[in-house]
Amino acid sequence: MLTRKQRELLKFIQERLGESGISPSFDEMKEALGLKSKSGVHRLITGLEERGFIRRLPHRARALDVVRLPEDQTTKAAPAPRAGEDRRAALNVIRGDFTPSLPGAVVAAQASSALQLPLYGKIAAGTPIEALRDNSNSIDVPATLVGRGEHYALTVEGDSMVDAGIQDGDTVVIERCESAENGTIVVALIDNNEVTLKRLRRKGDSIALEPANQAHKTRIFGPDRVRIQGRLVGLMRRY
Repeated sequence: MLTRKQRELLKFIQERLGESGISPSFDEMKEALGLKSKSGVHRLITGLEERGFIRRLPHRARALDVVRLPEDQTTKAAPAPRAGEDRRAALNVIRGDFTPSLPGAVVAAQASSALQLPLYGKIAAGTPIEALRDNSNSIDVPATLVGRGEHYALTVEGDSMVDAGIQDGDTVVIERCESAENGTIVVALIDNNEVTLKRLRRKGDSIALEPANQAHKTRIFGPDRVRIQGRLVGLMRRY
């Protein structure tokens, strides 16, 4: 038998997971339940976990799964994934408006909230996006990272954007577009044969592609030499 507060918390966690794929923070749970301290939230979570209604993904912040609901609650929780099927515990997902120097929120997304995007390979000089198209490779991406429009994923190679939190081996989620605002991190095609991931700056009639690493130099081109092929909207990293 669950207490009223335990029921309220379980319902709140399930609704937030269903809406965004992200479990709420302790502060959000405290506010939603009208509690005075986060220690009260901790006690409620512990009680729900001990009774088998939720589970915590180990070593991850804000990662809760609703395993089951009370029998008298009409909405059913998604079944817990079987061994080997839970990719979430090792996947750190960060939105395009992230602050990369801080740990990103781990998305505890149900399988139904994941989308498959084409994975075009490594973003490396001398390889236009069109040449990377390979529909045989794809990757599961939380639906919360993808808005309207066409999206694809690329594997980052190199360290030119490390100060923006983008590391060698990361997977970036790109929204296909042909223009972007100043300061946006974009996929840029240079002279129709070199693709790079850099921060876009327009300076008069010139386009500057800025790295986020002092060891690399900003490159400046005429407007007819650079085509925008997409903008960064998310990043995924495995540990």
